[in-house]
Amino acid sequence: MGLIQNIKNLFWKGSAAVGATKSLGNITDDPRIAIPANEYERIRLAKEYYRGRFGDVIFRNSYGDRQHRPLMGINVTKMAARRLASIIFNEQCKITIDGDDDAEALWESIAAAEDFYLTYEEKLEPSIALGGGTVRPYITDDQIKFAWVPADLFYPLNSNTSKVDEAAIASVTQRSEGNNTTAYYTLLEFHQWLDNGDYQISYELYRSTNKSEVGNQVPLNVLDEYADLQPQITFQGLKYPLFAYYKNPGANNRNLESPLGLGLVDNSIRTVDAINTVNDQFYWEVKMGKRRVAVPAEMLRKFPSGFGSQKAEQSHPAMFDAEETVYQAMYGDDDMKITDLTSPIRTVQYQAAIDIYLHEFENQIGLSQGTFTTTPDGVQTATEVVSNNSMTYQTRSSYLTQVQKQITAMIRAVFELAKCGNLFSDGQPRWNGDVDNLQINIDFADGVFVDKDAQLKNDLSMVTANTLSKQTFLVRNLGMSEEQAQQELNLIKSETPEPATNAELGLYGGDDNDNEQSNANEGKSNS
Repeated sequence: MGLIQNIKNLFWKGSAAVGATKSLGNITDDPRIAIPANEYERIRLAKEYYRGRFGDVIFRNSYGDRQHRPLMGINVTKMAARRLASIIFNEQCKITIDGDDDAEALWESIAAAEDFYLTYEEKLEPSIALGGGTVRPYITDDQIKFAWVPADLFYPLNSNTSKVDEAAIASVTQRSEGNNTTAYYTLLEFHQWLDNGDYQISYELYRSTNKSEVGNQVPLNVLDEYADLQPQITFQGLKYPLFAYYKNPGANNRNLESPLGLGLVDNSIRTVDAINTVNDQFYWEVKMGKRRVAVPAEMLRKFPSGFGSQKAEQSHPAMFDAEETVYQAMYGDDDMKITDLTSPIRTVQYQAAIDIYLHEFENQIGLSQGTFTTTPDGVQTATEVVSNNSMTYQTRSSYLTQVQKQITAMIRAVFELAKCGNLFSDGQPRWNGDVDNLQINIDFADGVFVDKDAQLKNDLSMVTANTLSKQTFLVRNLGMSEEQAQQELNLIKSETPEPATNAELGLYGGDDNDNEQSNANEGKSNS
């Protein structure tokens, strides 16, 4: 960076000092943002747990010296978020738009170009871990694409807990400048509804040499990638915001007025810490529990006398393998004996302790018992299976409601953009319909994950009522193909004896009951 740019930086800093330009310490310092800063401190902590950054363990060794080492934890936040994302949304899901062939074709082309069905599952995982996430469609090179915004870079402009239709989206860029200076540029993108019903996007760029501060506002053209951005863009005729926010189901008990969702660890952080502590202790129990035998130091000395001499090396060579670690030289008197110092590893106790905490974590996030643990005998009872499947199924249903809400808002935003012809190089819109008339259907492929017990009972009652065929029952509940189901039905039919017909009963004079009744009648008539 040249001298002129350095002078500009000093000018912007001075302007901010006298109030001529804006200066922000934190993004939440902007008066338009209605969310307190501690909400984002909570999200940043959840992000560290999701990344598996647990910090160091401080301890004192046997000599009393203060030491530290990395904590050997289990990233259960990542495990749980991955599990939930995979059962909520996967590549077998399908989104269609009925009644509008042009809209359906446009959506299919965008979804294919963006690899949406695989990408959404991947982006849903950190959103679940942190409590929320945002997708924002944008146009580049005449193509509609998606930008995925993590929870810590999305700032609602109001505290309405039912919906978020105004927000600020941040993006941070790092640059190396002259004199070994590292500058941090933060672009704030404000989405707001004006009083006359228009939709406005405003861009503001801030510069700081301190990573923890947003800094002073600078012109957009300071960075080449933002040089073509207009400070404000106004849209007329829009009905929906040009972003779609997802939040985890459930109330935010940390801040009842906040529209932001809670992450997986926000209400289970103590349990996660307990899991990591137990696992860390067990790791060191195994490491310290390796076999060790204390022997007099003289036994491990290669050269009892004349150290370094070739004669001593030949007369007293090393007796153990160079990689031998079992024997430990110890100082003592002449009567010191060989002593086994190996301590037993308490595997059963640690396994029981960690299972308790894992089971508690499963309950706290709404996953089935056995997702990360098993029952003591490794096999769950039928009652446990039914109960546990119901818990996971209900949890999934709650998440699906929020996912469906975000996907619907995202598709509406896509077609709002597609109607804006001035955003494309040829000036022509890519779609001309009414967003309110879009019939958006989302098939979450429930066959991938269903409550098997509830489905079995329901289907069995339908078969009994003759409203579901036996072949369909076998296909749905036993995983058979139609051919296998038909073969099974034929086999059942062949093994079932056919009831006797009326003609057969007449040929043999009826059954024994009929004969006894006939004889009785004859006796009465003779008398």
